Amino acid sequence: MCGIAGYIAIKNNTAEESIIRQMTAHMAHRGPDAGSCFLDGEVALGHRRLSIIDLSTSANQPFTDVSGRYTMVFNGEIYNYAEVKSLLPDYPFCTTSDTEALLAAYAKWGPDCIGYLRGMFAFAIFDRRDRSVFLARDRMGVKPLYYYQDDSCFMFASEVRSILSSGKVRRRVDQRALLDYFSYQSVTSPDSLIEQVRQLEAGTWMLFSGGRCTVRRYWDMTDIRRGGDGIDSGPAGAAIDMDDEVAVKKNIRQLMLQSVGRRLVSDVPVGAFLSGGIDSSVVVALMAEAGDDRPNTFNISFEEKEYDESYYAELIAKKYNTRHTRLRLRPDDFLEQLTNALDAMDTPSGDGVNTYVVSKAIRESGMTVALSGVGGDELFAGYPFFDQYLQLRAKDWIWKIPGAVRRGMTAMMPDGISRGRSGRILQLLSAPSSSIDQLYSVGRQILSPRLMSQLTNLPEEMATTLHDQLSDLSSGLERMPLLSQVSVAEYMGYTQQTLLKDTDQMSMAVSLEVREPFFDQDLVEFVLAIPDKWKKPVYPKSLLVESMKPLLPDEIVFRKKQGFLFPWEVWLRNELRSFCEKHIDSASQRSFINGQKLKDYWRRFLSGDKDVRWAEIWLFVVLEYWLSKNNVE
Repeated sequence: MCGIAGYIAIKNNTAEESIIRQMTAHMAHRGPDAGSCFLDGEVALGHRRLSIIDLSTSANQPFTDVSGRYTMVFNGEIYNYAEVKSLLPDYPFCTTSDTEALLAAYAKWGPDCIGYLRGMFAFAIFDRRDRSVFLARDRMGVKPLYYYQDDSCFMFASEVRSILSSGKVRRRVDQRALLDYFSYQSVTSPDSLIEQVRQLEAGTWMLFSGGRCTVRRYWDMTDIRRGGDGIDSGPAGAAIDMDDEVAVKKNIRQLMLQSVGRRLVSDVPVGAFLSGGIDSSVVVALMAEAGDDRPNTFNISFEEKEYDESYYAELIAKKYNTRHTRLRLRPDDFLEQLTNALDAMDTPSGDGVNTYVVSKAIRESGMTVALSGVGGDELFAGYPFFDQYLQLRAKDWIWKIPGAVRRGMTAMMPDGISRGRSGRILQLLSAPSSSIDQLYSVGRQILSPRLMSQLTNLPEEMATTLHDQLSDLSSGLERMPLLSQVSVAEYMGYTQQTLLKDTDQMSMAVSLEVREPFFDQDLVEFVLAIPDKWKKPVYPKSLLVESMKPLLPDEIVFRKKQGFLFPWEVWLRNELRSFCEKHIDSASQRSFINGQKLKDYWRRFLSGDKDVRWAEIWLFVVLEYWLSKNNVE
């Protein structure tokens, strides 16, 4: 796990060394173990290393292959690198690193090497002969990669702030990106909050050559590998009958075990987040089954017994004989770390503070790698919207009523019910259809279009990037099971743009690598092909639980869901009031904000108006903090 950067001069023959060193220095937190730069004419590459596999200095980057033709910077892990190496018997490997295995694979197969890789990655390879740079990002979008181009240069980096540090980019906010941020609390790729700074999308590669970028998508989540006969493949390529419930569950178990086993590959100790919930408990149980005799597990506990889940975490820890560490935190610990967490954000998010505090606590316990159960809800229908979507599609007749009639009915509704759950229902009724692109776009909203039009000056006619992307995939989505349609929407929306982004930026801010077994390509492709009749939960994530029997005790499976709810609403009105007020006042001066309306909305929140949610206010506070800190216009 590392930070990568690159600078290619277009008009000059020589890249500026000071620029690549500045870009790399701004990501030192991503790799405290080593840092170096490579220069060759117009090309400069930079790298910061967090040593995980092959701890020797010979595996440091930028890394050049034995022929001297290719030089690479790489962020991530190739979990099956040993298998990849076995396919390259003629290559004279000098290290035991996954870095060299990846570069050797590219030297052999070019862009097709990605098909052999199982892991999380963002990398760039300079071809000294062709004077080109090849960049790629993993299928699920676990690792970030941003880029920028103008007439004078092309740049890329793991973080937006690294690109901004070059001094080459005008720090101006992208209004299209703001539309997604206010709607979904984060920015959807390929946009970023800065004009002209883009994100390479998940499952995509890019070739920069001759001053031009060519972009290709190499993996599409809607293209699930299932034939018309309902047959899919298991981990060893064996045929699986998707109408055979027993075979489906057996294959899930095998794929989960394979995924966890892959993520145990490391030359440093591997730990695991253990909340005591279903997903993290499955991961820990499979760690033990995959060969980790005594997994290192970490649980965040609270003094408040109604929120504390440490009892359930300790059940799993004892069952699997883990080296268990209970980290006790107070709610005020999160408040005290707030500024540090906001400073860690490479891109603003309405969420993520808790990820920072938890990651920091685990890193301070001595770990540099930890497995997480994140992703189980998205894959196994764990969120309420999965069931809601099934219910809405069962009432498809509603959207067969002419749109003008439905819009006329909703237009007559009193303004007082246009907010909250009632407001969302009105939006759903106004949607042109019950397709996933229409309904998911409403279901995950923070600010409704009506509220956004009141508080901002953004163009009302623009659709969000997320909505457009889901619409573009509509034909592929409609061929998938309904619950899998929601999974894809979740991956493309909240999961990839908020959850994974927060996990990366907050964990890497404290130099902790987080690995997510539920985001394994082979597992995802198989589960997305499973019919709804097996996946629809009888109880929370029942397909996952039944597939894992007898790993989880009933006390874990059937307990009442807890989870600590931080008192943000109270904090915003009390401890954080002056902090919020300062940034609300500052945000009100922005050209894209309706300043007076925003201040009025803040006052309504302070007065206790139940129609004003703290999350809506917090979006503006976090955004303004980030814009001000990074001097963005």
